[in-house]
Amino acid sequence: MHTDDLDLRTGNPLWRSLRHPKLTTHYLDSDIQADVVVIGAGITGAMAAQEMVELGFSVVLLDKRGPLKGSTSATTALLQYDIDVPLSILAKKLGLKNAIRTYRRSKLALDSLVDKINDLELRCDLRRHSSLYIAGNVLDSKGLRAEATQRQSAGLFCQYLDHGALQDKYGINKSGAIVTPDSFSVNPMNMAGGFLRRAIEGGAKIYSPVEVRNVEAGRNATTIKTNCAFSISCKIVIYATGYEMPSFANRRKNKVCSTYAIATSSQPGKIWPDDCLIWEASDPYLYLRSTPDGRVICGGSDEDFENEEMRDALLPKKVKVLEKKLSTLLPHLDAKAEFAWCGSFGSRSTGLPTIGPVPGMKNCYMILAFGGNGITFSRLAAELIKARVQGHPDPDEDLFAI
Repeated sequence: MHTDDLDLRTGNPLWRSLRHPKLTTHYLDSDIQADVVVIGAGITGAMAAQEMVELGFSVVLLDKRGPLKGSTSATTALLQYDIDVPLSILAKKLGLKNAIRTYRRSKLALDSLVDKINDLELRCDLRRHSSLYIAGNVLDSKGLRAEATQRQSAGLFCQYLDHGALQDKYGINKSGAIVTPDSFSVNPMNMAGGFLRRAIEGGAKIYSPVEVRNVEAGRNATTIKTNCAFSISCKIVIYATGYEMPSFANRRKNKVCSTYAIATSSQPGKIWPDDCLIWEASDPYLYLRSTPDGRVICGGSDEDFENEEMRDALLPKKVKVLEKKLSTLLPHLDAKAEFAWCGSFGSRSTGLPTIGPVPGMKNCYMILAFGGNGITFSRLAAELIKARVQGHPDPDEDLFAI
């Protein structure tokens, strides 16, 4: 087994009930060759594959389940530049200069993702929102005010709201909040499927179900051994296996957690002002968004991951917790869950992803797009690896190096 083997989600994710792309896959029934092999056909692999196709490479994607059948349908798909760790706290971990670089680069990656979605004409319900970051047990009103000041000094536009302004505009009874413009939401299945379709149109092929058993990186070529008794020869390998980490990943720095989410019935007349994305400055934090038809998606109540059975057994309890929290925050809503699911996701103390060349394996790259804004980080990863492959490493790659 070359990567972890996890049951990545359970329950009834909203996205799987909606129409989503049907993608052509192939059986691996002979040895094959390609310029690039992407291991993983979810959101991260889709973006990486599409970029490699644009560079003119022949591309193969491998997935042991099938495209979009892993964590993709479990995400709640709030697209923000904000990192799980506030700028003021990240500065203490990385130094102020690097913390600011990280936030700015995340903002650039988000802008790039939106531009790419529009350029490729992907139909994925892309919508623009403001983002409301409300006081919690990590940052209270005083901490949020200082956070807003630090972001503004870094050139990241935001506005601090005190209790009165927050109550008046949003009807939320919290001590304070930060409002940030230019966040987004999408249907993640349609977005990832759209990237895969564009890659396929450019000549990429998805082979599934295929499980990678070993990767032998040589000086001039790499050989991938699979469970199908056939192998693949290539020049470049990109690990995009999500939370099923490769065997060589640093387990001390990268841990897996469990998260839970619900989606309510459609109630478009009750959506809060500005239809903003809402999340808490707490650990674990609550986060919510709406859908185009007026459902409310609410997630959080995270736990350290022990095993799939323990994670799944907590789902009924966590649904009640999320319903109660949603009802307390926005009493006018019908908080009852119509859909409920749980999944595994990755986390680091910095909230940052791990992206870059794998030490000791020539032309092999790893993407662990961990954190609450993993979709934004997936776009960042596609950019960093594209720059590496083209021979001019990105000036910010040191921030995310393995």
